[in-house]
Amino acid sequence: MNTEIYLDANATSPVLPAAIDAAQAALLALFGNPSSSHAAGLRARALLDDARSRARRVLGAPDGRLLFTSGATEGIQTAVLSALCAVRARREAGEPCGDLLLYGATEHKAVPESLAHWNALLGTGLTLQALPVDADGRHRLDSLRALAPRAAFVCTMAANNETGVVSDLDGIAAVLEETGSSALWMVDCVQALGKLPLSLGRTRIDYAPFSGHKLYAPKGIGMLYVRAGAPYTPLMCGGGQEGGQRSGTENMAGIAAFGAVLQALEEGTTFRSHAQMAAARERLAASLRAAFPGIVFNMPFEHALPTTLNFSVPGYSGKTLLDLFDAAGVRVSAGSACSAAKAAPSYVLLAMGLPEERCANAVRMSFGPLADDAFFDAACARIARCGRALQAPPPAPCPVTGSGAPAVTSTAAQSGTKSGTTIPMPCGIDGKGLARFLERHPDALLVDVREACEHALGTPLLHGRAAYSLPLSRLPEHAAWLGRETRPLVFFCRSGNRSAQAAQLAQELGHGNVRHLAGGLALLA
Repeated sequence: MNTEIYLDANATSPVLPAAIDAAQAALLALFGNPSSSHAAGLRARALLDDARSRARRVLGAPDGRLLFTSGATEGIQTAVLSALCAVRARREAGEPCGDLLLYGATEHKAVPESLAHWNALLGTGLTLQALPVDADGRHRLDSLRALAPRAAFVCTMAANNETGVVSDLDGIAAVLEETGSSALWMVDCVQALGKLPLSLGRTRIDYAPFSGHKLYAPKGIGMLYVRAGAPYTPLMCGGGQEGGQRSGTENMAGIAAFGAVLQALEEGTTFRSHAQMAAARERLAASLRAAFPGIVFNMPFEHALPTTLNFSVPGYSGKTLLDLFDAAGVRVSAGSACSAAKAAPSYVLLAMGLPEERCANAVRMSFGPLADDAFFDAACARIARCGRALQAPPPAPCPVTGSGAPAVTSTAAQSGTKSGTTIPMPCGIDGKGLARFLERHPDALLVDVREACEHALGTPLLHGRAAYSLPLSRLPEHAAWLGRETRPLVFFCRSGNRSAQAAQLAQELGHGNVRHLAGGLALLA
């Protein structure tokens, strides 16, 4: 594909052009230190103050603390540290205090990991307890009602990053009120900004972390709201920046960029409305149903963000679907980007009680409120192509052999390796290395080990040369050919993982000149 369709906005988003301009201006013209008292510092201070004031208006937080952080993980750490220090102080003073650290079973892993870390480090000795969710992925209020009297700290999220399920925050607040709970309350608002209405000052939420890169700001900038009167302990001490709340010279380029995104939210003319986003999601869902007739959606549309779809296709692994979409230039994910390297069923979907096979093979599509009609036209067309490609027949047999294996042009044989020989790891090469290798070895054979459905979406030319298609799943059938072939071989795939396996197999069979494209086709884009 000449262009990519990016449908993984819950993981991260592109940067808003106005945010890039604002960051560049901060780097070039407003580079002063906002703690300095000279004119350059005062101009930087004005930019900082303007961004903070704008954030207060967007979040509906006229009072309380509002500090800039490096992102949501730092905000979560700061909130957890603040709450647990307060809990420890209450217990030392003999005040009544719960013994549970209560968190939603579908929370981002940053929450329970932070709770466990600071609970151990501070020696508070509290018990971590997951709050179960129902089949829709929403917190079970009956369980909360039973546990709230024992809770010292409650952590929930405004909307889930994998499913987009929106929490019943009003219901949670009502239960805490009904039970007379004195628990402090943190709400992870990372996926809420720009997608849900926020009036934090009217709630009993004590802490709310945000991350800029989920909504068109750069990575490395975020915010933390702390309700007026809620306990606060700085995570970082030093020069006293951010009013002594978060030391360290401010990330002015990031703050300027985030401020531009907040300005766009406040003005209301840049981003699509909730109704428009919901209509766009319906278009994507309809195209998915047409392309994959057996599809099942793993989130309730009526209780989910209008920008998120989570689905499984019975009979197809999540990896097959991810490879398929990627071959079509459609970027999707299997769930949280932070867990992408872990081959395990989604804990979020498991907590909802979905069958393990669906949880293991789920795919997430997510977009941001900047996406326009042309984007969705292209996305739906690509999805339709993916559906057709999934039914593609195996690649046609290659010339001469008629067996699906490339023709053997040499009579030399390498039948295997000697007993006890250590096989080195196959050599990976990048794009430049590939060009040099092909120049030195004009007879080299390029072998595409992607599966048939990926191949059906387009066969790339690498440095003007065509490749043979030999899916990794069929490679064992052609072990005899691999053992005989003497031409230099270069295997490639989408990400470099399958090609490395193919190269390893070729080496084990005795081939002496094997390479694979490290990083795969993704790094050649």
